[in-house]
Amino acid sequence: MTDIRDNIFNIKQIIPKKVTLVAVTKKKPISDIKLLYNYGHKVFGENKIQELIPKYESLPKDIEWHMIGHLQRNKVKYIAPFISLIHSIDSEKLLVEVNKRGEENNRIINVLLQIHIADENSKFGLTLQETENLLKNINKYNYVNIQGLMGMATNTNDDNKIKTEFNKLQKFYKKYPEYFSILSIGMSGDYKIAIDSGTNMIRIGSAIFENRN
Repeated sequence: MTDIRDNIFNIKQIIPKKVTLVAVTKKKPISDIKLLYNYGHKVFGENKIQELIPKYESLPKDIEWHMIGHLQRNKVKYIAPFISLIHSIDSEKLLVEVNKRGEENNRIINVLLQIHIADENSKFGLTLQETENLLKNINKYNYVNIQGLMGMATNTNDDNKIKTEFNKLQKFYKKYPEYFSILSIGMSGDYKIAIDSGTNMIRIGSAIFENRN
């Protein structure tokens, strides 16, 4: 338990105050999440709907839950009533569905557009051109608030490649300040590179919850 407290304390000493830390709870027990909550951390991210729902139901309601994993359209209805931020809008069809569920729940749902910046085809995301086309029609989505961009770098030990991919997204992010206020890049293995690339939101799981000794 002490490791978890020490890990998040050490990370928060490294990251700038402007950077929001999303603690990723994938496959982590409620007891670990509650420990972080009691320590004062209230921003958590989940990859799977089937994990997110029971955690939301069991934990305090002032937690800010982020959906950070791939989101199927038929699952949006389960999180629409409470989700604070969806990071993974990777298609216009998904945005349409989130807008529909936002209207049903009479709430505006905050989202990030997931951009494909990695070499790996297994990762999801919009192209930059698809994103620009989507922004041209943004006014027809009355129940979503596009707050920014999310990206996942290639899984590689080549720091220069990761930095190049992050910088490409950061350049596009800065191109549209009227739309974007959040840049969500950086995970446990590359968050320091993401900070150098101008991120203001990082998603960290293993570096918090695993024993770092």
